[in-house]
Amino acid sequence: MEWLSVERLDHLGILSEVIKDLGLIRMIDARLEPDELEVITPGEAVAGMILNSLGFSNRPMTLTPQFFANKPLDLLFREGVQANMFNRFKLGRTLEEIHTYGCDGLFSELALSVWRQEGIDGRFNHLDTTSFSVSGDYAPEPGVEAIDITRGYSKDHRPDLKQAILELMVSQDGGVPLVSKSWDGNASDTKIFQERAQALITTLKNSPTPRYLVADSKLYTEDNTAYLKAIGFITRIPNTLKVVKQLIRQALEWDQWRDFDAATRYQCVELGHYGMDQRWLVVYSDAAFERAQATVSKAQKREAEVIDKQLVHLQAQRFETPDQAHAALAALTKRWRYHQLDAAPLSEHKRYASKGRPTAKTPVKSVEWQIRAQARPDVEQIEFAKRYHACFVLGTNISPLELSNLDVIQGYKGQAQVEGGFRFLKDPLFFVSSLFVTKPCRIQGLLMVMTLALLVYSVAQRRMRQQLARQNDTLPNQIHQPTQRPTLRWLFQLLEGIHRVRVRVAGQVHDVIDGLSEVKIKVLRLFGEGVCRLYQLPSG
Repeated sequence: MEWLSVERLDHLGILSEVIKDLGLIRMIDARLEPDELEVITPGEAVAGMILNSLGFSNRPMTLTPQFFANKPLDLLFREGVQANMFNRFKLGRTLEEIHTYGCDGLFSELALSVWRQEGIDGRFNHLDTTSFSVSGDYAPEPGVEAIDITRGYSKDHRPDLKQAILELMVSQDGGVPLVSKSWDGNASDTKIFQERAQALITTLKNSPTPRYLVADSKLYTEDNTAYLKAIGFITRIPNTLKVVKQLIRQALEWDQWRDFDAATRYQCVELGHYGMDQRWLVVYSDAAFERAQATVSKAQKREAEVIDKQLVHLQAQRFETPDQAHAALAALTKRWRYHQLDAAPLSEHKRYASKGRPTAKTPVKSVEWQIRAQARPDVEQIEFAKRYHACFVLGTNISPLELSNLDVIQGYKGQAQVEGGFRFLKDPLFFVSSLFVTKPCRIQGLLMVMTLALLVYSVAQRRMRQQLARQNDTLPNQIHQPTQRPTLRWLFQLLEGIHRVRVRVAGQVHDVIDGLSEVKIKVLRLFGEGVCRLYQLPSG
């Protein structure tokens, strides 16, 4: 043996094949003209950032060359690509080129092509926003139009840091993103949702199949009415509206629930609101009731502690008349939510005109009254509060002939897809969690690459789950139970320990894929012939 090398492959071969199969490198290079003096193209630079981020190595973008140092780059990219080519200068320039082209437009063009290629069901489009905190000053660059990195409402609970806002719209079918747009750090959800609704009016109307917008309660405002009238929407109605509180109370009194599934029930009401004919569904779920039980129990205990202190202070007071004592007590009980008055005996205290021990003939100067109140939990109100907080209201302007009540609830449940996408992007192992770049335009470009990584991940996961469903097969989950819907993140962990071993003997180089097991081979075969060839497996 003349020479030997061992390179880590793990799950990166799957991601590389998905990127190539989707044509992302080719499409990016068609839009961002490659530099003839550089070996790797902008598309390959973006692919490198995606592999780095989905390698879950917890390395910032500046350490991408270190990430690729022990990887088989000829398999992941092509012959001639080396780790040091993914240096911070090349990646930084690529992010600037993305910004110059237009981050939002570039992503939409790529995502639309992927949606068509994969046959994504675009009926339900789920919209939401999140914030990404950054450190540093981030002053605006002269002559460069970029987002304003500034302080605003922080969904990361870091009001001390500046931030950027990311808007994301994904499909219910696999959580594949279609829209990614970066905003100023102080942009409000109301403004973002209003502009998105306005932009979607023409798109959704011209679609050959019905498409609907799904979002959380910030979509539903009176200022948005003009746009909401023009599109089909499903949204959670804000609990701050009085009509919502009244409707939930009425639904609990009516008690005419219909089953959505074993754990979810609903009641439907047709009404007009904000000048729109709508269906509102009061939805009750057992899971929400369990959460409400914990929330109300904590609130009841906190209130009990406050009431104990209030009654101690009240008992220490003296009142001129019984009415004054009862009025002071009433002012306290008026604010009680989970307790009611148990007993409130009055004690009479006489004040005499002379000092010393009074006799039967000592004149009384005045009479003061002391009240000793006791409280007890209001069991009926506590139970009502638990049931009340287990409910929420969904609103839609879509005709029942297009979507049944069950379809509306199912459509809204898909909102978890976009929330899951944000959790994925903000995972501490995802290298962009801290945004290690120094220019606003590069941050804007990196936010686009982040979402492109989510697109690759969600497409790969969707393909895997569809293949398991077609084969009516399962894979073991984290507790070794069979499942048809494992997460791709878990399968990536299963594939750890796969290496490409290169041996040179008598002038001939031989490649061997090492570290395969029965379950790893089963996982790899789910991703098709290209992946099987890369890992040197027969596809059958």
